[in-house]
Amino acid sequence: MDSLDFETLFAALRGLPLHDEEREQLRTWLGSADDADACIALIEQAAAGKCCPRCGGARSHRCGRASDLQRWRCLACGRSYNALTGTKLARLRNRACWLPYLRCLLESRTVRASAEAVQVHRTTSFRWRHRMVSGFTRERPAPLAGMVEADETYLLESQKGSRTLTRPARRRGGVASHRGIGRDHDCLLVACARGGAALDFHCGRGPVSSAQLGECLGPVLAPDCLLISDGAAAYPVFAMRNNIAHQAINLRAGERARGAIHLNHVNGWHSRFKRWLVRFHGVASRYLIHYSGWRRVLDAGPMLTPAQLLVVTVKPG
Repeated sequence: MDSLDFETLFAALRGLPLHDEEREQLRTWLGSADDADACIALIEQAAAGKCCPRCGGARSHRCGRASDLQRWRCLACGRSYNALTGTKLARLRNRACWLPYLRCLLESRTVRASAEAVQVHRTTSFRWRHRMVSGFTRERPAPLAGMVEADETYLLESQKGSRTLTRPARRRGGVASHRGIGRDHDCLLVACARGGAALDFHCGRGPVSSAQLGECLGPVLAPDCLLISDGAAAYPVFAMRNNIAHQAINLRAGERARGAIHLNHVNGWHSRFKRWLVRFHGVASRYLIHYSGWRRVLDAGPMLTPAQLLVVTVKPG
C-alpha cells in the first residue's frame, strides 16, 4: 500500500489481521506523530528568549502560529520570525523525520541508507545532511591549552557533483597530475590538545603557509601552550610571530618521538578520519569541512543523542 489511510488504522484497532508491511507502516506512522511533537518541543525550548534574527531586537510579541511553531513579531523592525528563522534548519519540512535522521548521522549512515531509513528522497537526505552537520558543528571547543599537536593531512581535490568542472574529469577517483603535495590536494589542518579536544580547518589547496596557520590557529591557541608539529617551515614562523612555544619532530629523519614530544594523537585522528571517510566513496572539496566537523563531533561525544544535536543546531548564537 502506498499510504496509510483511516481504514487501515481502524482495521488495526479492531484487531483485524494485517500484512507485515501494513503493520510496520502503521507503527511508523504512529511513531512519527510522537517524533513530530518531540521535535517541536525541543525546538521551542532551545530557542527560548531568542532575539530578532534580523535586527537583534529583544522585544517581541506573539503573532500566531505557523507550521506548528510559535511566531513572534519584533517591536523594533516589525518583522516576524520563529524559532528556526536564521538557523540551518529554516524552511526544511517533515520535522517528524528530523530526530530519526539525526540518529542516522550519529550512526554515520550514507545518504541513500539514511533516506531509506526515514523514508525521504535521497536529494532530501543529502540536503538535510549538510544543513544539519553545518549546524551542529558550529560549536567548537574552547582555546586549546597545554601540549597541542598540529598537523595537516591532504586529500585529492574533488569536484564531485559539480556541473562545470575546471579540469578534465577523473575516472574512478584518479590521481594527481604531479607528484607530491600541490594544488591538486586539499589541505585539512587538525590541532589536538592532549586533553582530547580537537579543531579542524580547511586551508584550501597545496601546502599550508604561515599566514594560514595564523588565521586558523592564532585565535584558538592559548598563549602559554606548547605547539608540537612536524618539520614544515611554516610552523616555526607562525610560532615566532605569535610568541608561542614550539617543538618540531623531524619525521623525514625517522624521528617519531622525543619523550612526550610526538604527534601520535593528531596522526591517529587523521587515520580514523580517512578510514571513516571511505564509506562515503569520496566527498566534494567544498563539503570537506562538513565531514571533518562531523567526525570531530562523533569523536568528542560518543554518548550524544539526536535530541542534543537538534538543540545545538537551533540554539541562538
